[in-house]
Amino acid sequence: MVRFSGISILLFAFLCSSCGQSKSNNQVNSNTINKQGATIEERFLPPDGYKRIDTESESFDAWLRKLPLKPDGTNALLFDGREKPASGVYCAVVDLPIGTKNLHQCADAIIRLRAEYLWESKLYSEIHFNFTSGFRADYSKWMSGKRVAVNGNNCSWVSKTAASNTHDDLWNYLETVFMYAGTLSLEKGLVKTDWESMQIGDVLIRGGSPGHAVIVVDMAVDETSGEKVFMLAQSYMPAQEIQILINPNNSDLSPWYSLNCDNDIQTPEWGFVKANLKRFE
Repeated sequence: MVRFSGISILLFAFLCSSCGQSKSNNQVNSNTINKQGATIEERFLPPDGYKRIDTESESFDAWLRKLPLKPDGTNALLFDGREKPASGVYCAVVDLPIGTKNLHQCADAIIRLRAEYLWESKLYSEIHFNFTSGFRADYSKWMSGKRVAVNGNNCSWVSKTAASNTHDDLWNYLETVFMYAGTLSLEKGLVKTDWESMQIGDVLIRGGSPGHAVIVVDMAVDETSGEKVFMLAQSYMPAQEIQILINPNNSDLSPWYSLNCDNDIQTPEWGFVKANLKRFE
């Protein structure tokens, strides 16, 4: 499976060269930022007049809000240790390791977040993702000591080791999924949802080679009008740490995006339409 194309590399190089090396970001409303906040929920305040939507304490929604963030002003790192400039792209970096392989890209980061939540919740049987070939990779089989044997487009489970379920086991499983899954397979594994019904944990995704995907990590609602806003996170190509995206079209609202928007949803490095919104079952 090709992880990224030459076009994607050129696009990434252009973005890096055009936005410079500044760690500051003037495309975020400073009134929505608590620089000392250590999680998404603590770092980012809802816009004036808004309150965060209610979530259940043990839900994926609540878990995403509590994602740890690196200190304010920290640049995202690529898998090889290089920095990705922040200006014009993101305003915070999720403090989760991504390994040293060029694997943790856009769809992979979303797969990783979903799997981490399910693993921490001990919902091991719900951790499963499809390869681009259609093969279903269940973590429960990985836990039992089986591993995936790949022969072209044919995959099968083979017994390899003793049963084990540590976080290292989860990460090794995920790196295998990252190698053989992508935006095309993730898109097929999600269910379509209406734009107006957006929830935290939903995914904007365009499958392709290259394609892209971002995940909704928080939402708030205007207490008077009922208008909702949402926040997005992504990884990108080459593999890199997860970032909280700015809103490139509305610096007064950024990093929040309005649900009441045109059909074109422009993020700093990709464009989507409302029909691209999907959800984990």
